[in-house]
Amino acid sequence: MVDVVSSEAGIPRPDHPLEQSSGAKWFLPAFGVLVLAGLIYVGYALSQDLAIAKTVPWILLGIALLIALGFEFVNGFHDTANAVATVIYTRSLPAEFAVMWSGVFNFLGVLTSSGAVAFGILSLLPVELILQVGSSSGFAMVFALLVAAILWNLGTWFLGLPASSSHTMVGSIIGVGLANQFMAPAGSATSGVEWGQATNVGMSLLVSPLVGFFAAAVLLYVMKLLVRNPALYAAPKGNTPPPWWIRALLIFTCTGVSFAHGSNDGQKGMGLIMLILIGVVPTAYALNRTPDVNYLDAYKSASVAVEQALGKYVKPGVTAADPKAAVQEAVRSKTWTDQTTVALQTYIHNTTAGLQPYATVDKVPTDLVSNARNDIYLIGEGLKLIDKKKLLPMQDADLKAVTDYHKAVDNATKFIPLWVKIAVALALGLGTMVGWKRIVVTVGEKIGKSHLTYGQGAAAELVAMITIGMADRLGLPVSTTHVLSSGVAGTMAANGSGLQWATVRNLLLAWVLTLPCSIALAFALFVLFRQVF
Repeated sequence: MVDVVSSEAGIPRPDHPLEQSSGAKWFLPAFGVLVLAGLIYVGYALSQDLAIAKTVPWILLGIALLIALGFEFVNGFHDTANAVATVIYTRSLPAEFAVMWSGVFNFLGVLTSSGAVAFGILSLLPVELILQVGSSSGFAMVFALLVAAILWNLGTWFLGLPASSSHTMVGSIIGVGLANQFMAPAGSATSGVEWGQATNVGMSLLVSPLVGFFAAAVLLYVMKLLVRNPALYAAPKGNTPPPWWIRALLIFTCTGVSFAHGSNDGQKGMGLIMLILIGVVPTAYALNRTPDVNYLDAYKSASVAVEQALGKYVKPGVTAADPKAAVQEAVRSKTWTDQTTVALQTYIHNTTAGLQPYATVDKVPTDLVSNARNDIYLIGEGLKLIDKKKLLPMQDADLKAVTDYHKAVDNATKFIPLWVKIAVALALGLGTMVGWKRIVVTVGEKIGKSHLTYGQGAAAELVAMITIGMADRLGLPVSTTHVLSSGVAGTMAANGSGLQWATVRNLLLAWVLTLPCSIALAFALFVLFRQVF
């Protein structure tokens, strides 16, 4: 367990930065009012959405949403502590105010996020579990990966280890996929883990800490060459805050990291909540009911275009007795045959014909909504075998029809209601304000052998802000924890301050163990929950 007022870095207790009082007594009540207003809006918006649902299993929905928001709450006090460590230990902001400030910008980051990371994470899941998310195996999947992620995050937080919530979530998803494959009856079709996407996500999680370490080290060297102000590279003296321009830089980078963390990490909770909503109340959330008025017409046009494009590659005399089954098999096995081409063309034609009588999504009968979503999603996965895997060579003009269809599918199935963003933002923002000291002490005192300087804090935070922001734009999940803590380590190494190898060893151990442990936890919980649901 970490002592939150440790003086291992030579900081006497009376002058410890965690003991500074913010003096902003108004801030917490103001945020409380914001939370209350957010909860009222979330409750109202959810009730409006559910008004069109035929039946609502309230208990199951409530438990699932609480667990999903609980993950984001834990994520808040586990990961965001990294963002505030530098401004606290450089005396740029009082500890309590820094945490509140970070919580607000986490909140804003979630609200303005694109959703690309959310659906990138979900694409790791086996296709058949996504298509059957409302089944017993779908519920077991959601609960297993959420509970596994929460348990590992709480365990590493208790030990004061800055482990990665992103890493944990990816491991949990892989564990669920492997367990689903393990429990499938012999000879049955299961796609298991989407290893291609898992590799992309794994590479982003692997490379980002290395980027943090070396980029922060290089940036500190450059700062020393260009900005020859000794105050920037000196440890804080007593409770005296840094010069105003250094303080402004540090607060700016802390704000940027907090905003980027909310924008990137908050999306994991959004994606999981959408998975829950689609499974529990598909009639309300299976298809986007609040799009542009021309959205369904655009989808129909894209369907006709891709159907015609596929028709150019259909071999004479080839037929498919069950088009949907043939497409499912192609998606599962990642293979393509002449039969797949005609099956996908027929499947697209049948799906579009089913939606043809309806001018808008609101007009689609509730009984058809869930099946329509699954059909659209499966067609999209089938077309990925063409434009991503290149299993069916196409001319550029025909390939454009495929990519245009993907955009139409995304509009139909990849959406996040505003109330979901607000609920996740509240959970992440509140979590930021709870239990943050353990991780802050590790980052601020136990990585380097000397006190964190202003320049080191600014370099580490600036690199983390840029790295996480770029990953968000690319739709890749990265770890705030790994990027920032490795950035601090990089600046310590570059400054010749030395590293506390016991802490570095523990950080590396947590990094190495997170994936296998979260895989094992999710695997075991999925097997257990399959007996419950």
